[in-house]
Amino acid sequence: MWESFRKLFKGYLRLERSMSDHSVEAYVRDVEKLEQYLMANGKEKLRPQDVTFEDMQACVQWIAKLGMTASSQARTISGLKAFYKFLLLEDMATEDPTQLLEAPKILRKLPDVLSFEEIEKIIAQISLDTAEGHRNKAILETMYSCGLRVSEVINLQITQLHMDVGFIRVIGKGNKERMVPIGKDAMRQIDIYRRNVRIELPVKYGEEDTLFLNRRGGALSRVMIFLVIKELTQKAGIQKNVSPHTFRHSFATHLVEGGADLRAVQEMLGHESITTTEIYTHLDREYLRDTLMRFHPRF
Repeated sequence: MWESFRKLFKGYLRLERSMSDHSVEAYVRDVEKLEQYLMANGKEKLRPQDVTFEDMQACVQWIAKLGMTASSQARTISGLKAFYKFLLLEDMATEDPTQLLEAPKILRKLPDVLSFEEIEKIIAQISLDTAEGHRNKAILETMYSCGLRVSEVINLQITQLHMDVGFIRVIGKGNKERMVPIGKDAMRQIDIYRRNVRIELPVKYGEEDTLFLNRRGGALSRVMIFLVIKELTQKAGIQKNVSPHTFRHSFATHLVEGGADLRAVQEMLGHESITTTEIYTHLDREYLRDTLMRFHPRF
């Protein structure tokens, strides 16, 4: 019985919520965790509607004992809440056993941020003696210039570039579109890459419009970008924990430090809620406090 509900939930997430395959699978795994708990503890329920609030509480305690981190527990609870919200929406359930379920508190760690000098130092490590070097430089310049997520940069299409007006059209989470300004350095590196490198690649079928390609003419993976940045960071001698997302954090932090309006930053990052963007005001305050501690005689 549970499988039929999972399939319907999957279809709802894809069609109604426009979620990516990766996100859909994550939500379905959350439901499967509940099923696993019920089976492992002799509490098999024929239908999701038979699950009680007490079952939910015990399930959360069970996954905590398995060693899941607080953030993973919170993610699972979020997935289960979405599942029962769907059942209520479709009139497949009359009660929500997750309604009073509380997620564990997560200590919000401020992400590492690179200074402009550190970003330049990382980009300077790229060897332009290879075709991949020109591509990687264009990617990093674009990520920092536009504050893109790694998924957004690897899925960037040529038809989304509007260089004549200095903007790119970005497809973000939930297939939401936004227009983001792009800097001259990034535009120049994309132009060099397209004219001198991409034109020589054996482009695979279906990837004709994809901007950044691997040497075989296929789409890049998130892992490939992650490994490129890790290697360049090590070469630059930077000790921070740098990932593709660090470039996005740095983009936003530098804007806020420079006095940019938070709503404008929210728009450029593609955040649905302003509260998500507000983390950068905390980062800015940390920067101000650090400046005081370093330069003020009373600190």
